[in-house]
Amino acid sequence: MKTNLKKILIIASILAFFLVALTGGAIADRIFGFRPLDKIFPRQSSFRIDQKVLNEENVVINVVKEFGPAVVTVSAQTPQRRVLQFSPFGGFSSQIVGGQPQNIGSGFIVSTDGLIVTNKHVVSDTTLSYQVVTLDGKTYDVKQISRDPSNDLAVLKIEASGLKTVEMGDSGNLQVGQFVIAIGTALGEFRNTVTTGVVSGLGRGIEASTSLQGYVEQLDNVIQTDAAINPGNSGGPLLNSAGQVIGINVAVAQGAQNIGFAIPVNTIKEALNQYQANGGFPAKPYLGIQYQMINKQAAILNNVPQGAYVVDVVINSPAEKTGIQVGDIITKIAGQDVNQEGSDLTKVISSKKVGEAISIEFWRNGETKTLNVTLGEFKE
Repeated sequence: MKTNLKKILIIASILAFFLVALTGGAIADRIFGFRPLDKIFPRQSSFRIDQKVLNEENVVINVVKEFGPAVVTVSAQTPQRRVLQFSPFGGFSSQIVGGQPQNIGSGFIVSTDGLIVTNKHVVSDTTLSYQVVTLDGKTYDVKQISRDPSNDLAVLKIEASGLKTVEMGDSGNLQVGQFVIAIGTALGEFRNTVTTGVVSGLGRGIEASTSLQGYVEQLDNVIQTDAAINPGNSGGPLLNSAGQVIGINVAVAQGAQNIGFAIPVNTIKEALNQYQANGGFPAKPYLGIQYQMINKQAAILNNVPQGAYVVDVVINSPAEKTGIQVGDIITKIAGQDVNQEGSDLTKVISSKKVGEAISIEFWRNGETKTLNVTLGEFKE
């Protein structure tokens, strides 16, 4: 009996000790911020959340510190002009406007001696002079601009040395959900603005434009991201968590939130290879028609062949000079069938060179005809 009573007292003492320890630990945690119970019951869930946030912050901070200096602001120097104004109280007066640089976009440095990549639409106005401003506030005049006629890309050249450059990544292995960082001059005002997000989609087709320059271009196979992109971000880099450029920010969806787009970096690398091999970008071949595809069902219903129906012919274009007319249906170009299941007319022309002669087979008034056309050079 005494033995059992002794065991009960020992067990009760142990329970009382743990109860006091738990209560005291909880009070110390609540009042003094001490956490002695963490030694026994580690707060794993909170630790993991804190660690995840801390790691993400460190990634962004490190990338911005390392590659932020390679991102520049592109500005345009508008010419001064005198404007006549009228006030009912003061009559006519004149005022000089313009002449001040206006931030219109972003870019990033790809060589230490001053090669900078941006969007073609950022520097589309050939009547303006352009400058770039680096993160440390230095301003450089743009000495040369090479515009890529096939993509919304341009290469700027400034006179400098020892510049910080970006590191090019690979857009061929991108995954939806991948973490990304965008840097650029948001709204043409806030230089080196940093935003983060993920790759929201791949292989999108968009019509890109900018409120700052009023430029529109059709782009295919672009990256969609929810990283905040605004007018003025155009030409800035989209980077992965390693700080590598995976795209160039180009557009934002109007009337939507957190839907931005970027041209894949592999397109940029290919364009830079062409630029370095030729000292510029090769001229874009040009036929000079607008067309609409006729699919198989429409062809059967209208008793016409499949092909590209010519909607319009540009005046003085190679197409007009050769004799192609509105209403013709192009069925073959350079020996390749033109239909929705076969060759795309635009891609076939893009694969040729300026001055190259190609054969065009077309249907007109129930007859099939063939002409040879010498492709011209596209000029903006």
